[in-house]
Amino acid sequence: MSDSDHDVTRHADNVVIVGGGLAGLFCALKLAPRPVTVISAAPLGQGASTAWAQGGIAAAVAEGDSAEAHAADTIAVGAGLVDEAVALGLAREAGARIRDLLHYGVPFDRDLEGKLAVAREAAHSARRIVHVRGDMAGKAIMSALIDAVRSTPSIRVLEGYVAEALLTWDGAVAGLQLRQVGDATAEPVTVASRAVVLATGGIGHLYAVTTNPTEASGLGLAIAARAGAVIADPEFVQFHPTAIMVGRDPAPLATEALRGEGATLINDRGERFMQARHPLAELAPRDIVARGVFAEIAAGRGVLLDATHALGGHFAEKFPTVHASCMSAGIDPAKQPIPVAPAAHYHMGGISVDIRGRSSLKGLWAGGEVSCTGAHGANRLASNSLLEAVVYAARIAEDINGSTIAAPIRSPVAPNDQRNCAMPPMAERKLRAMMTWHIGVIRDDDRLAEAVRSLADIERDTGNIALRNMATTALLVATSAWARRESRGAHYRVDYPTERPALAHRTMTTLAAAREIAASLSGRASVRTAQPIIA
Repeated sequence: MSDSDHDVTRHADNVVIVGGGLAGLFCALKLAPRPVTVISAAPLGQGASTAWAQGGIAAAVAEGDSAEAHAADTIAVGAGLVDEAVALGLAREAGARIRDLLHYGVPFDRDLEGKLAVAREAAHSARRIVHVRGDMAGKAIMSALIDAVRSTPSIRVLEGYVAEALLTWDGAVAGLQLRQVGDATAEPVTVASRAVVLATGGIGHLYAVTTNPTEASGLGLAIAARAGAVIADPEFVQFHPTAIMVGRDPAPLATEALRGEGATLINDRGERFMQARHPLAELAPRDIVARGVFAEIAAGRGVLLDATHALGGHFAEKFPTVHASCMSAGIDPAKQPIPVAPAAHYHMGGISVDIRGRSSLKGLWAGGEVSCTGAHGANRLASNSLLEAVVYAARIAEDINGSTIAAPIRSPVAPNDQRNCAMPPMAERKLRAMMTWHIGVIRDDDRLAEAVRSLADIERDTGNIALRNMATTALLVATSAWARRESRGAHYRVDYPTERPALAHRTMTTLAAAREIAASLSGRASVRTAQPIIA
């Protein structure tokens, strides 16, 4: 970054977007020709979960389908916590956003009549997933958007910098603190902006087994929470049932569409086990399938995804990404079952935003997985995440374009934690292991409480800013999971295995509330007062 880049808001109407995934790039394109700076830790396309998305985008574009049916499926899977108006609005805007993506050059699959080809995925009542070459949707979408962004003069891209703190002034956003990736002791750069869009992705990399890229470590959620933003539903983490277990981190994904095409889950004895757990068997909601797979593994029986009969010789043609991942590990999925296990995949929770993508902090918007719109409730419906990202990115752009944004403070006050130290040896690995075993697919009071205490210590004491931000997000997940004494959607507690009607409401919390719970569990405050549920 040159000296001229120290003030990325050279014009009062400039917008800073943090994140180079689908939500961030789509928002930047929708804001054109307004000046926008996109900050991306990794080169565009390399650090975004979007690029790895194999399913596609859910949209009721086929004859006989409807937005109302799509919304009903979303609500049914969300286990009583979906904001129904948000779900319907999302479904109704799907067609327009698909047309936008086609305009930007995304080559969605078409049938012989030239209409958009649609596939079915778990818990959808109709075929409504638009794909690109079967499992190439994410990569194709990102490739098209990156080309569009690179050719848009109003968009400036700064790669190789991580946003490690959100700066505020008088209760409103004033800017960001950035630091060069890979150099913990580099001098931070402070940039001024009164309009910041966080599109930093999810939290999967907080877990030891995940399908998410390294950059998905909860950064955006952490910096918003540390600035005082309200966080919604952080306890709800979706675990994909079928990550391919071949010793890679992140784990490659065996797309849900494989089960949609008839692939079955078997244990190492060759027995199907999902039929006894749910009427939809392998096409049951992800949380149920993930727990089924986890239970088999916990019982000492390995789990495999068998597509040898459903796809056989057509595997490579229909699912080239999965095929390549398997073949690179010495597995021919056309002839052999694929070893799988649950992996942290998607975060339903995030920065609480309204229907325009506005957070509780003035001047801060959030879109994509870092946000929580209320569309997913306690469990995300397959392929709704990419749809939500483009719908809310467009809404954020429209809201910003219709807003009067004050001139930025040219020298926002830097936070007290500008100094940084190197990541302590093994610290990140230990945190990720704790998240997997204590706040994973199956949870209980003792392990959650132990995790809360440990994470609070890290969040308070570490001198490494990246580790502190990881611990901040992890603490929010852990404390909300501890406080929700029921099982609902993707949140499953073995000590509270059923839904409780009295708890059929969303979680709204803050970092201050999470710290209070941590203090209570260390015996320093009243447990009775330490509850994050405020709405």
